[in-house]
Amino acid sequence: MRDFDSWLSTMRNCINKYSFYVDFEKVYKNVDSIKIELNILNSLIGSKNIEVDFKNLLSNYPQILKCIPILLAVRDYEIYAQDDRGAFLFDFKKIKYSVDEYVYFMKKTGLFDLLSGHKINNLVDYITGVETGLDSNGRKNRGGHQMEDLVELFIKRTGVEYYKEMYLTEIESKWNVSLDSISGSGTSTKRFDFVVKTDYFIYLIETNFYSTGGSKLNETARSFKMLTEEARDNPKVKFIWITDGKGWESAKGNLRETFSVLDRLYNLNDLENGILIKEFNNIH
Repeated sequence: MRDFDSWLSTMRNCINKYSFYVDFEKVYKNVDSIKIELNILNSLIGSKNIEVDFKNLLSNYPQILKCIPILLAVRDYEIYAQDDRGAFLFDFKKIKYSVDEYVYFMKKTGLFDLLSGHKINNLVDYITGVETGLDSNGRKNRGGHQMEDLVELFIKRTGVEYYKEMYLTEIESKWNVSLDSISGSGTSTKRFDFVVKTDYFIYLIETNFYSTGGSKLNETARSFKMLTEEARDNPKVKFIWITDGKGWESAKGNLRETFSVLDRLYNLNDLENGILIKEFNNIH
């Protein structure tokens, strides 16, 4: 018999993977895509007559224009800027204004000073740093899939047949089973994070991680409690909920209720202790 409080105490604060912080593969790919142009622009570093040199470069190598936004840590090819001279929407895919206006842009944004003042030694290195900083802004998006990615690693270890993001109708069609009790007689469009098929059962698996509390946790616990009861009507179907996160401390009342009726409510600590291997070898 599992103890809820002991189980809850094993919840963790975060699940950041090593690759969560910076996706260096993406960083290097972005830098490589403009490395030639950046090396051309390197000729402006330490220039004593940078306006003239820039005009000459732009005349001979117009492709350098596309590199200018990323020098300012901007991914768009259009940059809006204004002062007492007026408002401009600079296009860095093609020259929209006069070359002198682009010279003015370079001067006013501080890029000429950055280059001619020799404040950097190499634009490839500089952009690698810029891309690293910009990529850190993508952590929120990467964080959204971390729990699913972690759970998938543990599922793979078991060697079972599994599927990702599978709808109820797909499950019914693939294995010729009726899930009316769960689908509301075909009216639900429910999709499960993972579906595992063994010789004995079809496992419907949901995963999530909550680092902070909120009303959503109570709703999730209640809905999965209901799903547990609905799944019992089909002896060939088992429902597994894998959740984690210290956010559950603020919603442990509802989670406790679900824990009392869902034998297959697991967290990452359970997975690390081999619960899925035992589960998928179960014939009862």
